[in-house]
Amino acid sequence: MQDESNKPEFWEAAFNDKREMWGFEPAKSAVLTRDLFVEHGVKDMLVPGIGYGRNAQIFVDAGISVTGIEISETAIAMARKHYGDDMTIYHGSVTDMPFDDHRYDGIFCYALIHLLDEDERKKLVKDCYAQLANGGYMVFVAITKEAPTYGQGKFISKDRYEIFEGVRMFFYDRESVAAEFAEAGLFAVDEVVENFPFFLIKCRKG
Repeated sequence: MQDESNKPEFWEAAFNDKREMWGFEPAKSAVLTRDLFVEHGVKDMLVPGIGYGRNAQIFVDAGISVTGIEISETAIAMARKHYGDDMTIYHGSVTDMPFDDHRYDGIFCYALIHLLDEDERKKLVKDCYAQLANGGYMVFVAITKEAPTYGQGKFISKDRYEIFEGVRMFFYDRESVAAEFAEAGLFAVDEVVENFPFFLIKCRKG
């Protein structure tokens, strides 16, 4: 059975019902990644799972060209309403990457990878790394096993639980980060606490 959180209908319903559910302030992880990208001269970047753009606009404001991927047409319309046409956004699932053949200086993927199953996570990391330019940086934000929801709900597989209907979540520890990102230029794993404890997983190509 496919996870509901991989289906467009799930996210259409979520964005229609809850609209700007995360507000407009960028996540702490986005601010930290913006600083990293600016420091290393990133000029263009890809944001898989861009949502309605709240974590993308600070990159645009920093002079970085942003391209996004988003499964929800409603979220794309919201991004256009709030942020105009500064960003190119492809409509589709990250599991169908790539959507273009461009090589980006930076890739930022916030709180998405842990919603995928093992094969999808591997594909996402591989696809993102393939679209990263030599010398480019990519940052993934993923929930950790320190989260209070770890071990809650229905057990699906090791470290993966259905925490509420249709949403299956994989909880990372440093070992699983190393296993999934070792071949994607992993160079640092930082801890960031937002609404949940997250890992800021940093990779560099070349």
